Amino acid sequence: MSNKVIIFCAPSGSGKSTIVQHLIAKYPIFEFSISATTRAPRGQEQDGREYYFLSPERFRELVSQGAFVEYEEVYPGCIYGSLRSELERLWAKGSIVLFDIDVCGGVNLKRIFGDDALAVFIKAPSIASLRERLKGRGTDTPEAIEQRVAKAETELSYQDKFDVVLVNDNLEKALADAEALAEEFIARP
Repeated sequence: MSNKVIIFCAPSGSGKSTIVQHLIAKYPIFEFSISATTRAPRGQEQDGREYYFLSPERFRELVSQGAFVEYEEVYPGCIYGSLRSELERLWAKGSIVLFDIDVCGGVNLKRIFGDDALAVFIKAPSIASLRERLKGRGTDTPEAIEQRVAKAETELSYQDKFDVVLVNDNLEKALADAEALAEEFIARP
């Protein structure tokens, strides 16, 4: 089997992490690619579980060593990236790598992996519902929520660069649609 990846991108609050975690739980062949970031942990996040939390200096050092497949400054001073070593570790186990990543990183990964990648853009039914979901998480300040909503409006302009757009207006339907996409991709030679 080739080194395949599924890329899930969405504005914050669209439900991509919920969908990714569902697929990982249902399909043992899928494993989550842990991204590196310079941002601080939120809530109960732990280094090496949700992200590899790096200092900006260490991140730049790894960039200079060519350690990233892709990286992007998602918010000012807040960089995210996909480590080559993480992909190689997961592929060595025979896994298909699942990404939960920002849209710029997703577009870059699709360009890099081409037909070995399935790029899925998940979106909430509206900006208003997105704002309510972000408030409901209880992890961000009102200012951070507004920053994420403003970013979402820009991110939506990228949806035509993805293989599939999945609207998450009903979680059960979105999960079923994601399962169908996953099963078709697993079966693809």
